Amino acid sequence: MDASPVAGSPVVADPVVADPVVGGARADVVVGVLGPVVVHDASGEGVGLGGRRHQEVLARLVVARGRVVPVGVLVEDLWEGLPPAGAVAAVRTFVAVLRRRLEPARPPRAPARVLVTEGGGYALRLGPDGLDVAVVERALELARSAPPAQALDALSAARGAWRGEPFAGLPDLPWLAAERTRLHELRVRVEELRARALVDAGDPGAAVPELRGHVAAHPWREEAWHLLALALARAGRRREALDVLRAARARLVDELGLDPSTGLRRLERELLEATGGQDAGGHGPGDLWERAVSAYGAAVGPGSRARLRSSASLAGAMAVSAGPGPAASRDQRLAAVLAAERSGDGRLLAEVVGGYAVPALWARSDDAAQASRVVEAAERALVQLGPAAAAGLRGRLLATVAVELRGTGDVRGPRAARRAEALARQVGDPALLVLALNGALLQAHARAGLAPERHRLAREVVEVSRRADLPTYEVLGHLALVQACAALRRPDEAERHAAAADALGRAHESPLVEVFTGGYRLLRRSVDGTPREEVLAGHRAVDASLQDAGMPGVREGLLPLALLSADLSPTSSGVAGVAGVAGDPAVDWGPHEPWARPHVLLARGEEGAAARALRAVPDPPPDHLLEALWCVTASAALRLRDTASARRCRDALAPALGEDAAGSGLVGLGPVDGWVRALDELLAGGAQAPT
Repeated sequence: MDASPVAGSPVVADPVVADPVVGGARADVVVGVLGPVVVHDASGEGVGLGGRRHQEVLARLVVARGRVVPVGVLVEDLWEGLPPAGAVAAVRTFVAVLRRRLEPARPPRAPARVLVTEGGGYALRLGPDGLDVAVVERALELARSAPPAQALDALSAARGAWRGEPFAGLPDLPWLAAERTRLHELRVRVEELRARALVDAGDPGAAVPELRGHVAAHPWREEAWHLLALALARAGRRREALDVLRAARARLVDELGLDPSTGLRRLERELLEATGGQDAGGHGPGDLWERAVSAYGAAVGPGSRARLRSSASLAGAMAVSAGPGPAASRDQRLAAVLAAERSGDGRLLAEVVGGYAVPALWARSDDAAQASRVVEAAERALVQLGPAAAAGLRGRLLATVAVELRGTGDVRGPRAARRAEALARQVGDPALLVLALNGALLQAHARAGLAPERHRLAREVVEVSRRADLPTYEVLGHLALVQACAALRRPDEAERHAAAADALGRAHESPLVEVFTGGYRLLRRSVDGTPREEVLAGHRAVDASLQDAGMPGVREGLLPLALLSADLSPTSSGVAGVAGVAGDPAVDWGPHEPWARPHVLLARGEEGAAARALRAVPDPPPDHLLEALWCVTASAALRLRDTASARRCRDALAPALGEDAAGSGLVGLGPVDGWVRALDELLAGGAQAPT
């Protein structure tokens, strides 16, 4: 699609394709950008947009907010640097496809009403409800003057409009940055106005937990602190409200050098007057925490290196909490790394990067861009420190590289894991050893059939953690053993480790543990003959538990993959028409889309396109779903009788003979032997792929 006339030729509009603007009526479509870019028709059915370039063109027109975008600007924005030959023609092709998708009922040669041509460019003309952002903006406008109950309803609906990060799936394009920032601010305003509506509607207690998470995610917003204190006060918890205001003051003064706003000071004065000018006395765990933070802030200056090191440790503690904790932890960690880099001190950078000792179970990063940034910082610190640096410090940096490069296939990952493990054994540091073994565990997905190796590594993690009293890593070891045992067909052993992980999770307040053990037990039920509808309902329950767990790398695309897996077996014909998940055009397959695409096309009856998509399927990434995705591909090869793809799948799966394609502990496609046997039968028959 990216081919064209002479590179560097003038970018002009083609008057032959110009459509007059038609006022008034608009086609019945809704464009959504509060998440992946999608389009729905009047019935709510999803409308396929084509490839990423089509989404980028549509997104660029959405960002223009109804204004004309010249063809030349579209070309410059779609291609960085010198546009390829044929860029103008490609843009027109993208526009033509989008027009057909946005107005499928438009008669031939009838003027477009949605994606129109004006002069030398294009504009998107949607109705008042044609963009999900417009619905949110109207709700915010209504909330400023409506009674609390009405405002609450409108803002709750507005909050439900978000399906993820704005324009999710599109790269960090320069023309998107400002709009993404604006939409993030809109979301923050929706959360805050909704909380205020809850308070004003007489239900302040319901607002408190939401506001605590909001403050953790946005610690520099005075309005967030003010609303949390107000909700606590209205709920009769004045002492807690005063503690929140003191924490806000400490954060603003010590870290930003700003005095609290008039609103915060007024609320604090009113609360003090209401309690006779004194704290109510008596301090529980929450109060002690706030007092400790305040005292530490007073004792350790805002620019001190000690505070920077402590920030990395605090980010690690937040990472194993639930709700907004993991996401806030990632933000805090990156901020600390960037600050350490600005200091120019290699040792400080090494201590901050290596001080984030957080068990990582899933072999796909929750934030790939940040992971790459941390790897760069770790490698820079290693260079600055040199080989004469303490072995323990170098080991932590190498283990960090191994963990952060998980699921990428980058050869630096396993190499760093081996070097970190050797250094840990050399210095005899159990905390460093489990960190290094964690990196080795995550790197042990290079090919199918490595469950025995992961089992060995996870057993050592449990043993070392138990001896050294490292409970979070002991939990990691048990969960990794659950995953390995799921692949190795050892259900009794897997259940013992799941129970051990649950017990440790409860004892050490690790709510994320039950997300994985619950998912594993559902996997066992599906194997043990639980009715299909119950299994599907269970998968949806697991997805719901992941929704607020702060682990997008785990959740993204997992539910549709699990639902698809329930429909596939070596002997099945796959999903029946549009009845299965493959036939649902609204499904977001996330990172698993290339492997699901042949099944999606088959569900539409597009066998030729499915065969072409199958031939284009890449090797699965080296993570927990590697065997499962090979089996999904094998199923498509069997359905299409494609021997070339069948041989490719058979060769990839052969090392896992004797195992189940269930190494994730969450999604399973049954015994690998059955898939290999079915592929062998197809290959013996010599069938050819359809064209």
